Amino acid sequence: MTTTFFLVRHAAHDDVGRFLAGRADGVALSEPGRAQARRLGTRMAREDFSTIYASPRQRAQQTAAAIAAANGGGPVRTADELDEVDFGHWSGKTFDILNGDPGWRRWNSLRSLARTPGGETMLNVQQRAFAFIETLAADPGDRRLVLVSHADVIKSVVSHVLGLPADAWPRFDVAPASVTTVVLGEWGAKVLTLNEIIP
Repeated sequence: MTTTFFLVRHAAHDDVGRFLAGRADGVALSEPGRAQARRLGTRMAREDFSTIYASPRQRAQQTAAAIAAANGGGPVRTADELDEVDFGHWSGKTFDILNGDPGWRRWNSLRSLARTPGGETMLNVQQRAFAFIETLAADPGDRRLVLVSHADVIKSVVSHVLGLPADAWPRFDVAPASVTTVVLGEWGAKVLTLNEIIP
């Protein structure tokens, strides 16, 4: 038997690309992001999934709620394992400020060894996210699941499945409101789709 995971990056908020949202409070979807989330709901309606799990961040919860609303209004289960990277003291800072920080530059060039200030490493992120996926895959009752998370978390899962190092993260994109499909079975795991962008 196999379990299919639809890894959904949350839709856009107002400051995508301007500051590092991380785990900062109050980062909600923008109006275009809410429209993206509604389109995601329509897209996911053809997948016949059983359950939606989402990061506790507001933007992920809003995205998951839109998917649920378009698919019968079932509950969204919050999963801390899908939470954004704990960026520690970097959360909420603009990229203009971060780009002057040697630690930030090291993080982006050598994530396999770097740690965020007061936060976690990408290997920590990968371990918690993939362990959660393995736990869900072991449950015979759930075969098709939606997991709403964040770009770096999804990238860490994809890298693990493909046998790529943590430092391979810049080699592929995971855009806001995109869907990446991963399948797990007794034979292992594989990526079926990557960064499917909903028009």
